[in-house]
Amino acid sequence: MKILISNDDGYQASGIEALYEALKDLGQVEVIAPQQNNSAKSNALTLHSPLSVNRAANGFRYVNGTPADCVHIALTGLLDYRPDLVVSGINNGANMGDDTIYSGTVGAAMEGFLFGIPSIAFSQVEHNWLHLDSAARKVRELVQSMHQKQLITPAPFLLNVNIPNLPYEQIGSPKLCRLGRRHAAESVIQQKSPRGETMYWIGAAGAVKDDAEGTDFHATAQGHISITPLKVDLTDHDHLGYWAQSVSRLSMASPTAQCP
Repeated sequence: MKILISNDDGYQASGIEALYEALKDLGQVEVIAPQQNNSAKSNALTLHSPLSVNRAANGFRYVNGTPADCVHIALTGLLDYRPDLVVSGINNGANMGDDTIYSGTVGAAMEGFLFGIPSIAFSQVEHNWLHLDSAARKVRELVQSMHQKQLITPAPFLLNVNIPNLPYEQIGSPKLCRLGRRHAAESVIQQKSPRGETMYWIGAAGAVKDDAEGTDFHATAQGHISITPLKVDLTDHDHLGYWAQSVSRLSMASPTAQCP
C-alpha cells in the first residue's frame, strides 16, 4: 500500500509525526506537508507565487504553501507513483460540523479525493495533543482494518474522522455520523497597531448548535470515534425544484440587449 500523508499544522507538528509512526510499516509512506501552520486554509491553492519543496532531517518534505498545495503538487508531478491512500492529520483540534468547510486538514484529504484517490482526514477533538499516542493507535487500526477488508480500492472516498482525547482503553467504537452544526462565529476582535491602525482578528468558532444523536458532536462527546463520509457536490438538490420554478419567473434580459 502506498500512502501519502499531509496535514495543516505543518510538517513539524506532533500530530503528523505520530501519524507517520503509526502508518510507516503498513506500506510505502511519504510525508509532504506545509512548512508553516495553515489551519483554516480549506482547499486554497497558491496560484500567484512559486512553491518550493525541501526535505527535513527526518525525511519529511515540506512546501511553502497550503495543505491542498502539498497534495496537489505531489499528485501532479512530485511523486513518480500514484498513492493508494491520502491521509491528512492528525489535526490539533476537532474538524466537525461547519469546521469541515474551513479545515485545511479536510482540504488536504479532499484534494486527494478530487484526484480520484481514497482519502481520510483525522483530527483529535480537543487541542493540546493529550493522548495523541492513543489516537495514533486508533488511526493505525482503522487504516489497517480497511486495507485488510479491501475497502481501500481504486474507487475514491472521502472520510472525516474525529477521535476523542482519551486513553486508548476509554475510546469507544467508531460511529458513522452526519455533520452537526455550529452557531455563527463570534464577533471579530479589534486591536490597535503601534501606528494606531485598526487590526482585526477573526473571532472564535461558534458554539455547537446541532449536537443531536447521530451527529459527529454527539458521538465524540460520548467517547466514540466519529466517521463521516463527505462529498464535494455542493448542489442543493433538495431545492432544485423550487429554484427551477423561481428562475423561470425571473425577468431576464434579452440575449441581444446591451448593458449601458
